Amino acid sequence: MWEALKAWIRDRRVPTDAGAEGERRAARFLQNERQFRIVARNWRNPRDRRDEIDLVGLDGDILVFVEVKARSIDALVPGYFAVNDKKKKILRRACKAYLKSLHPRPRTFRFDIVEIGHGAPGGPQVLHFENVPLFAKHDLP
Repeated sequence: MWEALKAWIRDRRVPTDAGAEGERRAARFLQNERQFRIVARNWRNPRDRRDEIDLVGLDGDILVFVEVKARSIDALVPGYFAVNDKKKKILRRACKAYLKSLHPRPRTFRFDIVEIGHGAPGGPQVLHFENVPLFAKHDLP
């Protein structure tokens, strides 16, 4: 019975390359449509490899941390809402570690979410949410 359940779950998972393809699409969108300069992809905290930032880019002189969520357009939970409190806590830790690694540290930074919606007529749909709240004023690194 366990083997049948494992097979059922395995068959319904999103292919592992869907996330990587979503990140490539998001990076292209940000570079071509928003004139970002991508400075890091899949950056991991050297002290805790579980902490990852999908994309780090520059929007002019603003450092932008980007979380990419690839979903079917019919998904019950859109990508924006999939970045819940638990995920934000992990992202805060990763962003703080990234900022500590920079000398000099940028004066301005923000957090964006890019949602890639697969299954839309005419190709994937890209939604860009800018300046999503991640840091509280008292929590700035």
